[in-house]
Amino acid sequence: MYSFKSRVRYSEVDKNKQLDLFSIINYFQDCSTFQSEDIGKGLDYLEKEKRLWLMNAWQINIERFPELGEEITISTWPYDFKSMYGYRNFLITDSKNQVTAAANSIWVYMDTEQYRPVKVTEDAVRDYNQEEKYDMEYAPRKINLPQNLTTLESFPVIRSTIDTNNHVNNGQYIRMAEEFLPEDCTIKQMRAEYKKSAVLGDLIVPMVNFEDNIFTVVLADTESKPYTIIEFKL
Repeated sequence: MYSFKSRVRYSEVDKNKQLDLFSIINYFQDCSTFQSEDIGKGLDYLEKEKRLWLMNAWQINIERFPELGEEITISTWPYDFKSMYGYRNFLITDSKNQVTAAANSIWVYMDTEQYRPVKVTEDAVRDYNQEEKYDMEYAPRKINLPQNLTTLESFPVIRSTIDTNNHVNNGQYIRMAEEFLPEDCTIKQMRAEYKKSAVLGDLIVPMVNFEDNIFTVVLADTESKPYTIIEFKL
């Protein structure tokens, strides 16, 4: 397990002075990035090998949102590598070692020249210590789309959402989707399925549905083909 400690900053909280979901995702991404950098399998290694790890799916379960100033520990570990996929758990724990958020993530190993999935090599994962998968209820990777979706006003991809891979960062899609949630709702679980990458200048068409405490947001292109499907359990 790879871990680092932090303290909830003012820049990471919402109006209720609680760590917001976007910041939780950023902590998780940072934790896995730190691990990769520390074992020599970070961005420079991937660039040299013409490879990248592309997010395929998130499942984040929220027990509670840590509060402003609270000391937290962020942890991650891979539990499997299979074919072109990598599987990784994440945790945020408080000062009493109580879990506040737990996550499962699925990643695809990509060839950046051909932009297609490739098999994970032994060298790419040699220095990661695989551990047992976290004991939680695992949701399916794919999210079923509701039949009745309401299309809302489209918006363009802007520069601040683009990451080192020159496409919209996976956490930014979640931040976009949160804008459509009912005000003052409490998120208990978030799932995301990533279909294709949006790049600078693309137009995103949001489509939403709310039923049975499940709020679904589809962020699609102008032909209604999803970039990402996000499901919030409230």
